[in-house]
Amino acid sequence: MASAALGVFFGGVIVGIPVVTGVGQGVSKQQEQNAEAAKETRMVKFHIDVFCEANSPARKQVHDTIITVHDDKVWLSPKDPSTKLPVAGSGHPFTGFYIGYPDEERNPPERGLVSTISVDPPVLNWIYADKETFELKYGNRTASIKHIVGPWDWTEDEAGVMLEGWEGFVAVEEKEGQWALYFDKNDNMLDSGKMVGGKKVLQVSLERRVFSEEQQKAENEEAQRKLQVKSSGGLQLKDETTKTRS
Repeated sequence: MASAALGVFFGGVIVGIPVVTGVGQGVSKQQEQNAEAAKETRMVKFHIDVFCEANSPARKQVHDTIITVHDDKVWLSPKDPSTKLPVAGSGHPFTGFYIGYPDEERNPPERGLVSTISVDPPVLNWIYADKETFELKYGNRTASIKHIVGPWDWTEDEAGVMLEGWEGFVAVEEKEGQWALYFDKNDNMLDSGKMVGGKKVLQVSLERRVFSEEQQKAENEEAQRKLQVKSSGGLQLKDETTKTRS
């Protein structure tokens, strides 16, 4: 599916992305956010694993899966046992970090969550919950700003993922064997499943699988290599009006 880009992530920073009104203001604001995030180690990249303790036969389809992004939504995908990454063809693994969401209307400012949605280039999008359906989706600032974009955080042990101060996530079986991630904002299992037409709903928790220093270094070096290769061919970094395929 087509998705407008937030930016391109190279070497630990977002580069060339005016994500608020005005290029100069956008760069300045992004630099401030990058500094704040780095200070708190919020920009350390991670994958997200899924845990489910529900007393249901469907638990085995959900427990120990990995979060992926594709088709504009956030999904639970089975892992390849050897790599601990999604099995082939099941989507791009969430690969992201925390960073301040660029919206001066939000007071106090909210911490956002971004993920790459492609490998080459490593385009970033915001992860957000649809304000009407509570589906977890991804998109650029224009697509996300009217929805629930944060505050995202981690639990006291820095392992669990939280939105709006708690670990309120559920998996919904969209089609047979295909599970999507939702935010259970009202702590009622999406109104006992009524919000999703009676589909199966299982409570889940999300845990950060933090990249090691070696992984971070290797990813950043590879990203820099891709940037150099593409620059020689006239790379144009993405802005809010550019369309990129995930």
